[in-house]
Amino acid sequence: MSLLVPALALLLALLIDRWFGEPPVRLHPVVWMGNYLGWAGARLQRGLRGATPVLLPAPINAPRAELEEAADYKDFWLGALYWTGGIALFTVATVGLESMLWGGARWVAVAVPGGSAAAWLAAGVAAVLLALLLKPMLAWTMLKSEVQAVEGALGASLQAGRERLSWLVSRDTTTLSEAQVRESAIESLAENLNDSVVAPIFWFVLLGLPGAVAYRFANTADAMWGYKGVYKGQNWEWAGKWAARVDDGLNWLPARLTGLLLALICGLNLAALGGEAAKTPSPNSGWPMAAMALALHIRLGKPGVYVLNPTGREPVAADVDLSVSYASKVLLALMLLALIALYLKAMVVG
Repeated sequence: MSLLVPALALLLALLIDRWFGEPPVRLHPVVWMGNYLGWAGARLQRGLRGATPVLLPAPINAPRAELEEAADYKDFWLGALYWTGGIALFTVATVGLESMLWGGARWVAVAVPGGSAAAWLAAGVAAVLLALLLKPMLAWTMLKSEVQAVEGALGASLQAGRERLSWLVSRDTTTLSEAQVRESAIESLAENLNDSVVAPIFWFVLLGLPGAVAYRFANTADAMWGYKGVYKGQNWEWAGKWAARVDDGLNWLPARLTGLLLALICGLNLAALGGEAAKTPSPNSGWPMAAMALALHIRLGKPGVYVLNPTGREPVAADVDLSVSYASKVLLALMLLALIALYLKAMVVG
């Protein structure tokens, strides 16, 4: 049962995602995480020194007091404290729910007559409940539909495409060209393929439901707090640094796994992939984005920041559909790896 339940739950979670999409907002755990982070972020900002960040590096020969001012440890540790309180809240709650789930499954297996039939019934019920808890940590169907919606809106008009893209990305979309709108949509698909699909599954396989929930909290915190400097009037230069760095760490392996799966599926040169991935400021997002750019033979970039596969052509409408197809194949390959990993884990744990 220890092997069957997580594997079946993962498959069911993806089927629930495909058939039903996202749960209602009032019942969505990631929305609850966002509500906590919004509340904590507001309190955090009231405790900061000011709205204008002090940037490193300070002069090499600067007095110690100036170095400490440049690295605002008060803001950093205050942000880390609120972050830790939030992840503890959600992870402890998840551990409790998972313990109740396994306890209930064992009770059914013992209390219901039928021997092995009762055990299978208990495993099935546990898998369904676990799948319902896991599903909100995954968002493949929503991601795919939102990217396709951008292309649909772009088919109506450039302005409509820009407006729809603004639902997906935080950058200013008002001046983007048609090609740049497609670039941003494909980039968002590649990056969020990791954040919303590969990484949650990776941490679920490794640490169970608490691992997926902890990852989703950390990723949501980075999306809300992980900005450099002032964003929308709030100073996140040091207050959001903990959230950003933890998310970087948790995504290090999954992002590279996403890029490598794309590379293997599309027959890409791994050395070329590594070189392109290093061009982005993020240590992780470059891997899936560079792999997608190379797979589609297109150029992707953020004006004034980076250009991936600069010799590639501008993306066209067909590239959006092809990017979704490639991402779907990554998901299928990932599921095979996940099921193998769960089997090996069950054999080791017993």
